[in-house]
Amino acid sequence: MKAVIQVILMGLDSAGKSTLLARLLTGKVVKTSPTVGFNVGTLDLDKKTSLTVWDIGGQKSMRPNWRYYLDDCKALVFVVDSSDPSRLPEAQKVLKKFLSDEKLRGVPLMVLANKKDLPNSVTIREISNQLDLPSYSDRLWEIQACSALKGLGLQQAFISVSKLIKKS
Repeated sequence: MKAVIQVILMGLDSAGKSTLLARLLTGKVVKTSPTVGFNVGTLDLDKKTSLTVWDIGGQKSMRPNWRYYLDDCKALVFVVDSSDPSRLPEAQKVLKKFLSDEKLRGVPLMVLANKKDLPNSVTIREISNQLDLPSYSDRLWEIQACSALKGLGLQQAFISVSKLIKKS
């Protein structure tokens, strides 16, 4: 029987979460609009593992509702727009506040630096430092570059998420 694992996909508005999920599930670029509520899809990684990925709207008004999606969450995938460094401080605050939730204790974190195909995107190291990732010594975490539009790094990232879950 296949293990179905709950994964939460979140981040600030316009980070590219819905585009990323659609690209992952359909292999196509899908025109998206800001998510009100959530999108959900199941990603079959292999014969034994499926990830149910919940893409939750990132607008400020939606963020208080994020906690309602945490039950049975086995990994958190936090998406940032690597072409918009001005929003990294806000992303850092949101991530830190969210990871302090009791339900996320010990839950592995995957940070996806999306929009790496854009010429002005900041480096993984810079994003890691801006988000203060090295301070999360109490959980497994990884950061990877990707491009939802080009489909680069998505499959690999979710295979890594699966490995992080198995390690935790």
